[in-house]
Amino acid sequence: MLGKKLVTAQKRGETRALCLGLGMVACSMMMYFFIGITIVPFYTKSVWTTETVCKVLKANIKDKGFCANSEGSEDEEIFPYPCLQVWVNLTASGQEVMLYQTEDTLERNPKCSYVPDKLENSKEVKARIETIASNFKKYQTFPCYYDPGGAQTNVILSRLYPSKGLLFAFLWPTLMFTGGCLIIVLVKISQYVSVLSAWQ
Repeated sequence: MLGKKLVTAQKRGETRALCLGLGMVACSMMMYFFIGITIVPFYTKSVWTTETVCKVLKANIKDKGFCANSEGSEDEEIFPYPCLQVWVNLTASGQEVMLYQTEDTLERNPKCSYVPDKLENSKEVKARIETIASNFKKYQTFPCYYDPGGAQTNVILSRLYPSKGLLFAFLWPTLMFTGGCLIIVLVKISQYVSVLSAWQ
């Protein structure tokens, strides 16, 4: 009787472990799919892939610019802010080009190097842009990214999805997939050893 209870408990434990392993594999597959349709297209779409050194030529704050949070947005979603324009000397080609914060900045407003988030406090936005401008004037040389193919003549300060960020995004589903597969393999080995012991 005790032996039957132990065998039943062992089978239940193996079934639960097997379900856990399969669940981990399924979750990792869903995470791979989600990353593949969200982050990967933005990473492959970006043409600013080569890192170089930029030297600031001028950083000026122009009159107020306007930004819409999304296409087709209403007038109340358009807010004014000081337009910061940063021009740099591209070391790779020696050209004078305009610097943008990220790829998204160029799409939102190609006239400004920095586009703030929509904030109700306009003084806070103005102070932040003035701080950014002073930092550019203080730190003249810094790494930036440009398009080696020449399709885009401007440069960006940082990529939305760099290579390290993409690898980090794939790290967790890979660990989950590996752990799930390891659990399944261990359960199958345990079942094989149990059958072999019973046969002997």
